[in-house]
Amino acid sequence: MLALLAGLLFSLASGASWRGVRGQESPPGSRFVCTSLPLDAAPSGCPLPPVPMQGGALPSEEELKATVLQLRETILQQKETIGNQRETIRELTSKLSRCESSPGPDGKPGTGGWRKELGKGKDTMGDLPRDPTQVIDQLSRTMQTLKDRLENLEHQLRSNVSYAALPNELREMLQRRLGDLERQLLSKVAELEDEKSLLHNETSAHRQKTETALSALLERVSELEKGSSAFKSPDEFKVGLPLRTNYLYGKIKKTLPELYAFTVCLWLRSSASPGIGTPFSYAVPGQANEIVLIEWGNNPIELLINDKVAQLPLFISDGKWHHICITWTTRDGMWEAFQDGEKLGTGENLAPWHPIKPGGVLILGQEQDTVGGRFDATQAFVGEMSQFNIWDRVLKAEDIMNIANCSTNMPGNIIPWVDNNVDVFGGATKWPVETCEERLLDL
Repeated sequence: MLALLAGLLFSLASGASWRGVRGQESPPGSRFVCTSLPLDAAPSGCPLPPVPMQGGALPSEEELKATVLQLRETILQQKETIGNQRETIRELTSKLSRCESSPGPDGKPGTGGWRKELGKGKDTMGDLPRDPTQVIDQLSRTMQTLKDRLENLEHQLRSNVSYAALPNELREMLQRRLGDLERQLLSKVAELEDEKSLLHNETSAHRQKTETALSALLERVSELEKGSSAFKSPDEFKVGLPLRTNYLYGKIKKTLPELYAFTVCLWLRSSASPGIGTPFSYAVPGQANEIVLIEWGNNPIELLINDKVAQLPLFISDGKWHHICITWTTRDGMWEAFQDGEKLGTGENLAPWHPIKPGGVLILGQEQDTVGGRFDATQAFVGEMSQFNIWDRVLKAEDIMNIANCSTNMPGNIIPWVDNNVDVFGGATKWPVETCEERLLDL
């Protein structure tokens, strides 16, 4: 077409005329042959084809030239549009090829294209929702968007006036390419739908399994927090505090009355380092350190009464069961420390003439900075304990020896070690424990 218009322009410029093949008349359907003539030759009866004009007048030579130039400009614009559309098709084909060749989450080729939003080149996986169903839905929508764009492009090509002027080979190539792209997109969408179904099934099964495990765990925690009556004897149990945290602890339900003397005994086992932490603490309003037994960092074991400190010659961080007893009296602040029935130390002037205040909170495994709370993980006890008893008097050394070697069962008259008097929290456990004689095997 461009060559034909160029020939027409050349003929007009050189004085060419039209000669009818069938004579002067130009009936409908006739063809015209354009023959170049010299400038001084007569046109020999070859009239120009009629050009409709307003008012019936024939156009001048300048008007015909302007018309030809306008047509040529239109053709050049259509050619440029075709070039741009070819460029778009090549770009989409390249992106689809990268989509097919990129490795997917399973390491296989052909699925890595999920990680790019086609047509934009933007990595969107970081913005996708974590639910697999929503991920597949969004990828399906991206594929559908690309398909719609290709259909729009095909429609534009078909409706464009220059599409009919394309060579047959080019039109057939475009048709084949668009058909291939459409089939590939449909295949990808089908694969995504299949994987969406598989992911949904796997997610549902995993969710059900997780919920079942959590339900069983919650039931077990509830049982432990409420206490279990399955122990052979109400005092045959131990409290386990396996981690150094600020939320695992036990709590004694009963509180202390006002005391002028006491004896605290317990079995414990810990191999924590540095320091076993705080086996027990008693806090009252206005004094968080009313009674505290603690081994913190590389310091020796300390007994605090009314925030006054005495260092005890006890050594219990070897991972074995040990029986510990501590006595104290307000008169002169006298104290004694026993390990496995043997007195290892004594002293005086520990909070003398200070009675132990009543109505406080007794915690196992944590040091209290406020009454019943504000624990510090670095001061937490790690290990197991049992038979925590408190008396309101100083026990004789003979009684302490008999308790330690299991020849006497003497529960505390103020705080006895019984199941329904001990609650555990934060993952601390209550488990049955063997008899006192069994624990003596560690000694």
